[in-house]
Amino acid sequence: MLKTLAFIAAATLFAGAAFAAEPAGPAPKASNGAFVTAKGMTLYTFDKDTAGKSVCNGPCATNWPPALASDDAKPAGPWTIVVRDDGLKQWALNGKPVYAFAKDAKPGDKTGDGFLNGAWHVAKP
Repeated sequence: MLKTLAFIAAATLFAGAAFAAEPAGPAPKASNGAFVTAKGMTLYTFDKDTAGKSVCNGPCATNWPPALASDDAKPAGPWTIVVRDDGLKQWALNGKPVYAFAKDAKPGDKTGDGFLNGAWHVAKP
């Protein structure tokens, strides 16, 4: 029982950290061969998404926080905006929604590339 409680506490802490994503902001910028958030965290695309639609919700969005767009954000160049199932706006690169990865610890990390049998990819310029 104690191990189960410890696991639940750790999972809750991890989930909370994942949702402590950056606030909604302007279109992502390129850095070191990848598009990144305003804080320099690598962004990724997900093969299961379709153009204009994110399928990464619930636990998926806990591990892969969406790159949220501010309410006044405007599409620019390859960047568009999709509306998520929860009503939030998310940046999309050429129509594909982009996400950070909760296990990337510092700017420049790319530990999510190839994750889930190759379904996640670094969003590249």
